[in-house]
Amino acid sequence: MLRSHTCGELRLDNVGEEVILTGWVQRLRDKGGMLWVDMRDRYGITQLTYEEGITPQNLIDQARTLGREYVIRVVGKVVERYSKNDKIPTGAIEIVVHKLEVLNPAKLPPFLIEDETDGGDDLRMKYRYLDLRRTPVRRNLELRHRMMRETRNYLDQHYFIEVETPVLIKSTPEGARDFVVPSRMNPGEFYALPQSPQTFKQLLMVSGFDRYYQIVKCFRDEDLRADRQPEFTQIDCEMSFVKQEDVLNMFEGFISYLFEKEKGIKLGKLPRMTYADAMKYYGSDKPDTRFDMRFVELNHLVKNKGFKVFDDAELVVGINAKGAAYYTRKQLDELTDFVKRPQIGATGLVYARVNEDGSIKSSVDKFYSPDDLQHWGSAFHAERGDLILILAGNKDKTRKALNELRLEMGERLGLRDKNVYSPLWVVDFPLLEWDEDSNRWHAMHHPFTSPKPEDIELIDDRPGDIRANAYDMVINGVEVGGGSIRIHDRRLQEQMFTLLGFSHAEAEAQFGFLMNAFEYGAPPHGGIAFGFDRLCTLFGGSESIRDYIAFPKNNSGRDVMIDAPSPISDTQLNELHIRMKNIPHQ
Repeated sequence: MLRSHTCGELRLDNVGEEVILTGWVQRLRDKGGMLWVDMRDRYGITQLTYEEGITPQNLIDQARTLGREYVIRVVGKVVERYSKNDKIPTGAIEIVVHKLEVLNPAKLPPFLIEDETDGGDDLRMKYRYLDLRRTPVRRNLELRHRMMRETRNYLDQHYFIEVETPVLIKSTPEGARDFVVPSRMNPGEFYALPQSPQTFKQLLMVSGFDRYYQIVKCFRDEDLRADRQPEFTQIDCEMSFVKQEDVLNMFEGFISYLFEKEKGIKLGKLPRMTYADAMKYYGSDKPDTRFDMRFVELNHLVKNKGFKVFDDAELVVGINAKGAAYYTRKQLDELTDFVKRPQIGATGLVYARVNEDGSIKSSVDKFYSPDDLQHWGSAFHAERGDLILILAGNKDKTRKALNELRLEMGERLGLRDKNVYSPLWVVDFPLLEWDEDSNRWHAMHHPFTSPKPEDIELIDDRPGDIRANAYDMVINGVEVGGGSIRIHDRRLQEQMFTLLGFSHAEAEAQFGFLMNAFEYGAPPHGGIAFGFDRLCTLFGGSESIRDYIAFPKNNSGRDVMIDAPSPISDTQLNELHIRMKNIPHQ
């Protein structure tokens, strides 16, 4: 090795030792008679010192030529630091340099490589290899590494076997858009990149591998947001001879193990909430339960009082923002503007304050008596100083809008602390959802999800009432994992495809291999997949999964560092039998 120690390991115990360090120049401070260089590697920072009268002048002159990010190697002696720095682990020592070697000079970086940088997102993504030198980014990837290691540790302890499944597979019409790959040897035919190893892990269950897992890359060609990338990583798991309770217990244990290992937090038993209750009380199938503020429905209290907005509404529903009665008219107007934004879609906001004397003052006082308003207060369990916020309209849209308002109030009132964790299971999802545009049923999870056994009899007459044998793990309003007990019977799987609008020929062409496998002794099985990038983001207290991916894409799905995607040559296109038509020039 070119070094004897790293820049993060030397302590007072090493005083007097001759050491060799390698790394990058973080910064240089020249005070005339004294010169200090902060030297950085992946492990930390060590201060180098040069002093006139002690350090040879040629070494001092050489050190003064160093620039930021020069790659250097130094030989020197560890001494106790006179002015200690308690902000870094090596802050009690420094190196008196005897020899300096420049291994590679460097251009001035386009942004500061510091914890707090002056580089914007686009610039840092273009020079991601420099951004990765910054301590916060490095720590994110170290967290990802530890999470991956502990994931494997837990699953190995529970007899799961890691099996790699194919990356070049068959395109299917369900789910998000596939990324497709043309086949040179099979003109006019295409592979797809997997959105999930779903069918392969089910086939592994048929094969007798009763506990499978894979930390696997998946691909979806969809519009991007902070929590989405065109390629992402899943912890993909499947088990045989299990019921829903077995899967929930196994992976409740898994998430508890991760929290204890990485955060030192003991979770305890995870609560469970039905999909119906999640939508009724939170307006979302991934409720943030770090704070209360549950929905209260008011139809029975507010209808037929002459207020047309409430009288005509399918649903009148509200929340109690505890202690927020102090909100000014300006702040309430801001909330009204917030809920009227197109992406939220409410038409307006009604509010009521509970005053210090217990009286309630609302924005619709002329339609409701003081007694009416007291009934509102009772419904919300409102106390002095509380603020009641009410929306009205179409049932589904209003619940969705109130969910956004609830989250906004939680943020404003400091109730969404990223250091507090509130995990739960959401269960009993609908198996199917009706799509008006295509005029057919779609699988809410995927077409291999089994109905609840007690609901199978509804499959012919009331398919919309069937509950799925499915479950999601939600933490702080983020779905971090989801899965189901699978169909393992060919006849039931065929019925499911028929419900989803597949003809017999289409089902056979797309999934005949899986249904055929079911005829050779398929065990009952089920599983779950966790969004690994999301889990890392949650544990790291960030908003975007891009912070935990070494080389992420931007919001347009581009890698601006390597400039991908990019055109390919006519020769390659011809080999792939692809003709380009009406492609706009970049």
